[in-house]
This record gives sequence, C-alpha cells and structure tokens, in this order.
Amino acid sequence: MSDRDRINIHPHDEPVYGAGIWHFATYVDRYATDGYGEPKTVLDCIKLAGAVGDLSVVDLNWPFPPGGISTAEVRAALDEQNLRAIAVTPEFYTGKFAKGGFTNPDPAVRQDAIDLVAAAAEVGRELGVDYIKLWPGQDGYDYPFQADYTDLWDKSVGAVRELAQAFPDLKFAIEYKPREPRNRMVFSSVARTLLAIEDMGVDNVGILLDFGHSLYGGETPAEAAKMAMSRGKLFAIDVNDNFRGWDDDMVVGSVHLLETFEFFFALRDAGWEGVWQLDQFPFREDSVEAARAGIRTMRAFHHALGYLDRDALAAAQSAQDALGAQRIAKRALYRALAESESE
Repeated sequence: MSDRDRINIHPHDEPVYGAGIWHFATYVDRYATDGYGEPKTVLDCIKLAGAVGDLSVVDLNWPFPPGGISTAEVRAALDEQNLRAIAVTPEFYTGKFAKGGFTNPDPAVRQDAIDLVAAAAEVGRELGVDYIKLWPGQDGYDYPFQADYTDLWDKSVGAVRELAQAFPDLKFAIEYKPREPRNRMVFSSVARTLLAIEDMGVDNVGILLDFGHSLYGGETPAEAAKMAMSRGKLFAIDVNDNFRGWDDDMVVGSVHLLETFEFFFALRDAGWEGVWQLDQFPFREDSVEAARAGIRTMRAFHHALGYLDRDALAAAQSAQDALGAQRIAKRALYRALAESESE
C-alpha cells in the first residue's frame, strides 16, 4: 500500500488556522521598554491578521488595546478581514493584579478580577466566541513561606467555579503555565489544572494547552494533550516553540520539530478536531511572514499525518522500538516538509 493510498483511505480536511491577535502587536521587554516597532491598536492587528491569508479565527485581548475601542468596531474590523473571534482573553494579569487576580489578598481586588472576566464573557457572548480564555498569570507566589498554598488553591478553584456557574452557556479554557510573571503559578501543569477542574465540579471548564508552556514546564506536550483529551477537557491549543528554558513564543517547529509533529499526531490520533492556533511573539520578525511560516509548517504536519504508516508505527510503539518509530515518523515528516518548501 502506497502513502498516497493511505491518504485516500484516511482523508482529513485542512485544519482551521487561528492566532492570538497579540501575534501582530508591538512587543516590549525589560530592555527595549520603548518597544519593537510602532504601537498598534487591536484594529491595526486585525488588519495584519487578515493579510496573512490563511487565518480564519483570532483570540482577542480584552479590554481591546489600547482601550476605548468598542465591540461594534472590532466586529466590523473582523468582518472586513473575513475573520471570526474564537475567544476573548481578559487581561486580569496586569499591574493592578500584581499580588494576584483570583488570589489577591484584598477581597476588593479579587472581586475586580472576577468582574473583569465576567465583563469579558459578556463581550464574548456578543461576538459569538467558542470560549473565554483564562490565563491567571499573577495567581501564585514568589518566595517560600509567602503564601498559604491551600488558600491559593481554594481561591483559584472557587473563582473559576463561580464564573463557570454564572455563564453556563460559555466554555472557559484555562491556559496553564509553570511560571512568569509569578515564580510559581497555581495552574502550572496539565495534571494540576485537571485536578483543579475536577475540584470545581462544573462541566464548562477545560484546558487550553499552550505547546510552549508544556515544553517550558518539562512536560512532553503530546502526553499532556493525551491526558487532557482522555478526560474530555482539551478545549483549545496554542502552538509555538522555545528552547525549554523560557517561554520564547518562537515560530512553530523552529526548535522542537519532531516533538511538535508528535503533538499533532496525538491530537489526530484521539480524534481532536479543534483549531490549530498560533501563539507566536515575533519580536524582530515581520509578523505577517512569521504567521505564514507557522501555518506553512502546521500544514506540512497535516500532510505528514496522511503519509504516516500507522500500522508500522503502532507495531514499533508496541515493541517500544524507539529508532524504528522515529524512522517512520521522520519519513512522513520530511516528505511533507520538502513538498511544502517546493510549493
């Protein structure tokens, strides 16, 4: 049986590609505090997203940067670029929440965080999003003895439960990360986040698995995805790359090419059919070209999954034949990459 025959027997439609709208923003770091490029509004970013050509959906920060931009204006900009909002990400990780959003020691600030997410959920309803993304980056701690760990856990679980119960018609996707901006975050791994979701006791909370966060946390992203999918809790993915020492948000497949292919194999193998979404930070690269590069690589993964000899791979994995399994995966992957570069 040829590889081409395998594609005909196991056809799959082209994935839907998306991106966090911040992919097209202007970035700053602690050295270049003036930013890498001219400031951009969310409307500017939507226009750049439309220029990519292969994007269908975007995840939007809220309040819409830099503020003072209405939902109607954003909807019109999305329509003009033939894009849809897949998610809204409320910014409850800014300086105001330096000591935590859901876990802040000040009850008033904790309520502000919950109210901000609730307001973002209302905007999400207006835009018809698939989920509200929760990235509680300031919820955690920095030093030993700084906090009561049980208290942090209970506040985090309780806040998300409260929001999920207040908006039963919406999904909430928690994006876990081991650290940054806090040295230790409450939702720091796939296992801890799944345990927290179990403690919440609600059906509409799941996980957004950021490939780079999983790498950075010492996980194997394919294995982490399998854990979340086995419990029906993988609501979304973000894809990027890094050197495992920091959340670099580099172009997809630029460092961990084989692990990224394995990640998409795990998704396809489990029948997961969500959006293949970019979360890249092209500090010094052209943002439109960086998006195109990431999508080109993801499209190669898609074709490589069609070329993959699944029977041979299953046999190699059953025998734990590491070299044989890698040879089978590389044969499919390199073929697809070569074809993508010749297009």
